[in-house]
Amino acid sequence: MVFKILVLFLGLSCISEPKTTELDGLVDQWHKAAAEANFNAYFGFMDESFVFIGTAPDERWIKKDFAAYYKPHFDKGKAWDFKAKERKWGFSKDGKTAWFDEVLDTWMKDCRATGVLMLVDKQWKIVHYDLHVLIENEKMDKFLELRNEK
Repeated sequence: MVFKILVLFLGLSCISEPKTTELDGLVDQWHKAAAEANFNAYFGFMDESFVFIGTAPDERWIKKDFAAYYKPHFDKGKAWDFKAKERKWGFSKDGKTAWFDEVLDTWMKDCRATGVLMLVDKQWKIVHYDLHVLIENEKMDKFLELRNEK
């Protein structure tokens, strides 16, 4: 009986680990595509329903508008280079939705982002990404002063 439980436990851990490894690779490749200004690869990782929430107060992009705005930047070879320093995953019970949060090394210093992926026609697609600039609590008053400047 103990042997059967051990085998079941090991089997389940083998099932979930490759998914995390696979999805880490996918998100890393997505970030790499931006760093290389590879427009087709970058936007190819996204589902048509993709939404990007940026760091500016009015930044909420649907895929079509996000792609149209950034295409000229990608064409000039200038996008962004985000490298994950750490990432944590969660999964829906049916295994068809995954979400993550990550700490990123960026030109804005450390940032945090959250993302959601869905299994679409047996392929993982990024459907949502929300990027945040990190502000230490003790710096919040100075940050608010900057936000209130006109």
